[in-house]
Amino acid sequence: MTDEFPQMFRVRQQFSATPPVDVAASVADGFATIRDQLKPGMRVAVGVGSRGISNLAKVVAAVIGELKSAGAEPFILPAMGSHGGATPEGQAGLLADYGVTEASMGVPVRASMEAESLGQVAGGQDVPWSCEALAADGVIVINRVKPHTDFAGPMGSGLTKMLVVGLGKHAGASAYHAAALTLGYEAALMRLAKVVFARAPILGGVAIVENAMHDTARVEVLAADTILGREPELCVEAATMMPALPFDEIDLLIVDQIGKNISGTGMDTNTIGRGVHGYNLMPGDALTKPFIWRIFVRGLTPETHGNAIGIGLAEATTKRLVAGVDAAALRTNVLTSRAVQCAKLPMDFETDAEAIHAMLASLPDPDPAKARAVRIRDTLSLGTLEVSAALAAKVASHPALESLSQAEPMKFGADGNLSLVDLD
Repeated sequence: MTDEFPQMFRVRQQFSATPPVDVAASVADGFATIRDQLKPGMRVAVGVGSRGISNLAKVVAAVIGELKSAGAEPFILPAMGSHGGATPEGQAGLLADYGVTEASMGVPVRASMEAESLGQVAGGQDVPWSCEALAADGVIVINRVKPHTDFAGPMGSGLTKMLVVGLGKHAGASAYHAAALTLGYEAALMRLAKVVFARAPILGGVAIVENAMHDTARVEVLAADTILGREPELCVEAATMMPALPFDEIDLLIVDQIGKNISGTGMDTNTIGRGVHGYNLMPGDALTKPFIWRIFVRGLTPETHGNAIGIGLAEATTKRLVAGVDAAALRTNVLTSRAVQCAKLPMDFETDAEAIHAMLASLPDPDPAKARAVRIRDTLSLGTLEVSAALAAKVASHPALESLSQAEPMKFGADGNLSLVDLD
């Protein structure tokens, strides 16, 4: 059986380190930009999203602390569009997964999905926005700034997107993505953002930038009138630190897990080189690197609660993943985002061994010894990889790669499945 699969060895990918960040001090110092707007007794909504951001709970706690010290009355508001099945319980549950609860933060979590119109853009489109946010005296949003998974542009994914889409709740997220299909993602975002910034009680936002190791590299507090100017600069900074797969062409990428805590599309499209509305099947047609012939996704993260968005970007998966899909949550997310390709189920197999064998057999050259295979935990964790012997020369010549072991047969359990990639 071992001859049917490529031999694999562990590799460490080195990334440039960034200085450690004192989260509480960064928030405290940054609050100087908005402190004069805070008045005793103000009700301030703190918008928090549904991504697996490092130190998210620490950032939220620091923001709550600063607001309380100013005499304000903060509360937490999920700012995640249609995620969590577009239900209050689902969205509060996602925040709880990240350690953000009423008990841990000492403030209420108001997870209502109700939205009302802030007004209309030119042409008549309504701009839905959270009723809870509109009822507050001020709003502060917290989000990671990074290149977006659906489009390339200076704004990327960050505070502006959270203000428009996240706090638009289900209705706002749907309105944005519908407009994006005809106007383009960034044009639609900026058209709606003009109304939000003009009419909503925004105090500012806390922008987080992460390095390639998924560690906090920057925490910056921005006043409302500086967000549109500063956010593109932070997005460029984030892009320079994004981790990447270290090969231009891969025959088989094995992904242990996908989920909403990893990326809005389950696995980051910037990492796998596949777009949410389809992808190229031949290397010569690909617009980005790496080109990956086949992707096999083994499972879902617990934090995604069955939302398997992004599984449609793979060619193979497992029956156990399919059995764990929350179909309602998946449908809600992809219909709202209009990224329906991301919900298509690929071929499913009983075991990992069966799936890998089938994907290898489907390659132009089915010889396992020649297969350029790469295995990752998820698209956020690219510091430790498993790669096949066919890539040994590429690893040896790559300045950022270090071999950690000798090539050996894939280690399947008695059930025919692999264990998670060891990141230590």
